[in-house]
Amino acid sequence: MSNSSRTAVLLMAYGTPRHSSEIAAYYTDIRRGRPPTDEQLAELTARYEAIGGLSPLVARTEAQRDALQSVLDAAAPGQYHVALGLKHAEPRIETAVSTLAGEGFRRVVALVAAPHYSALSVGEYLARAKAAAKPLGVEVTGIESWATEPAFVQFTAAQVRAQLATMPKNTKVVFTAHSLPRRVLTIEGERYADEVRATAVAVAAAAGLNDWSQWATAWQSASRTPEPWLGPDILQVIDELSDAENHANQTRGILVCAVGFVADHLEVLYDLDVRAATHAADHGISFARTACVNDDPTVMAALAARVTAVADGQ
Repeated sequence: MSNSSRTAVLLMAYGTPRHSSEIAAYYTDIRRGRPPTDEQLAELTARYEAIGGLSPLVARTEAQRDALQSVLDAAAPGQYHVALGLKHAEPRIETAVSTLAGEGFRRVVALVAAPHYSALSVGEYLARAKAAAKPLGVEVTGIESWATEPAFVQFTAAQVRAQLATMPKNTKVVFTAHSLPRRVLTIEGERYADEVRATAVAVAAAAGLNDWSQWATAWQSASRTPEPWLGPDILQVIDELSDAENHANQTRGILVCAVGFVADHLEVLYDLDVRAATHAADHGISFARTACVNDDPTVMAALAARVTAVADGQ
């Protein structure tokens, strides 16, 4: 079977340094070509060191690629080829598209390793893939969202139930996603905040949580820029829970469910497991986090089914 009659699947993700020597270039890319100051670089490097030296995102993303390939091979042997395209590291999205075109592929289904659509996130990934593909005669069809994919919801709900069984009775479940600049709310058709909440609503229902008395949504990992970002931040939520604990004189806990992230990486392992956990401990609040999807076979199978549905024109 020639590649021209097969379907390429472009799995896109954020990317991360593979070696400590790449951190400066990676940080510069994130900052749109502006090199970080020595202080900024040292701070980021220290965060990586706090989680073991580097983020495991490379291995996690490659495992997701391999899991998708395995499911697709089982469903339709020889019909699909899964390739990685990264936003801030190699292989770049554009590099991956060029490689696929050079290998003879003419159809690409683009899937982002992020469940919630925003013009500033998933929309940018898809736009880059399509822009790279157009002059090469490659057709790209994107999957914009899988915010309420049943397998994703059930995986997360099971994690919530399991973790709550180990937490204090008065534990608040807080669903988080990466914050974005507040200007995203002014973009026509923007639905990021709504999709994050839709995930939270679906998971809370599946886990048997009471609306708002047991759960809430929050944001995390906002960049340090002058413009305002979506809030409240998870650290602010912890502060508010501490105030409520002191007022009610009862032990409380917080269970963070990072539904905006589907793989272990810096924003989870440092921003939550180190920074937020330390902040909670400083306030005397029990802290736990649900596991990320990573390459969970049930969720990967569900995403593979979405790929085949798009490839079949459904």
